[in-house]
Amino acid sequence: MEKERNYGWILNLLLLLGFLYLFFVSVELIGEGFKFLGKGFAKSLFRVTSNPLVGLVIGILSTSVVQSSSTTTSTVVGMVAGGVLNIRHAIPIIMGANIGTTITNTIVSLAHITRREEFRKAFAGATMHDFFNLLSVSVLLPLEVMFHPLEKGAILLTEGFKGIGGMKAISPLKAIVKPAVEFLMEVLKGLHLSKGLTFALVEVFALAALIISLKFMVDILKGIFLHKIEGFFDSYIFRNTGLALFWGFFITAIVQSSSMTTSLLVPLIAGGIVTLEAAFPFTLGANIGTTFTAIMAAFATHNPAAITVAFSHLLFNLAGTAIFLPLKKIPIGMARLLADVAYRNRWIALIYVIVVFFLIPLGIIFL
Repeated sequence: MEKERNYGWILNLLLLLGFLYLFFVSVELIGEGFKFLGKGFAKSLFRVTSNPLVGLVIGILSTSVVQSSSTTTSTVVGMVAGGVLNIRHAIPIIMGANIGTTITNTIVSLAHITRREEFRKAFAGATMHDFFNLLSVSVLLPLEVMFHPLEKGAILLTEGFKGIGGMKAISPLKAIVKPAVEFLMEVLKGLHLSKGLTFALVEVFALAALIISLKFMVDILKGIFLHKIEGFFDSYIFRNTGLALFWGFFITAIVQSSSMTTSLLVPLIAGGIVTLEAAFPFTLGANIGTTFTAIMAAFATHNPAAITVAFSHLLFNLAGTAIFLPLKKIPIGMARLLADVAYRNRWIALIYVIVVFFLIPLGIIFL
């Protein structure tokens, strides 16, 4: 039995390393695909995303569809590394991804819809994450548009890493990834298709590889760590605000999915095991922890602009936490109010999901 467990750990570790490599290749390939299209496409994309509101809703919509902010932010990092997006246009998309990722929690809460009292608690627990991100964006996006504090702070962090050789330390990773990317690009170019079709094939392959690698990394890490953690939630994780914040960050940084860690809270809140007040700092910690994926992807590109975008995501979540952790009664109160309405008319919960995550973003994009 002991040998089987050891072999299981070794196999999981090898699989994890394999999918991690695939993840890095997919991020690099996204940038290469956009480079292949040339500067004309980059200019047209700049025009579309130059409106911060459009960038925001693109982030919301794309993340709502794939239900993974890690996928969206890693894609944006790859596009910035490929010179298709600039830092200023990428930041609102990153903010939108933060909002879009909360759809998973809300969908999980709908599983309790047949049990009214449980549903009220579950829906409040899910939507307090929505309201935190919506409130953070409503405060920080106008400030970013006017004064660019996140961009400036992220540039300083990136310069700091240059100064201590942080980016040089990651450069061997780029060297390992580059041969696979070059090989795949040569294979696809060798098909002698049109430029547009070649680009489409590159991006479809890259996005498929990105989604598959993230999914299996999360599944493997979940199998290794999460089952050992679930039993300690009530006793250790939610003992005080600082611990809840730390564990939210730490668990999410390990499993690389804030959707998964925050979704675990929904049934605990529905069952009355964890209160909204106790769960809120854990959720904020998870928001910070999910930035680790984009930072890791950015360092793999060895591109200062991509690293700056990843750091801006971290600073956005840190700033949101600094503002709304002391003011937690506001997002929690808004979530309770919406949950009370949904408790009386449960179809409102479904309308809320469709309108907030799909109809409003689509409407703004079309306008």
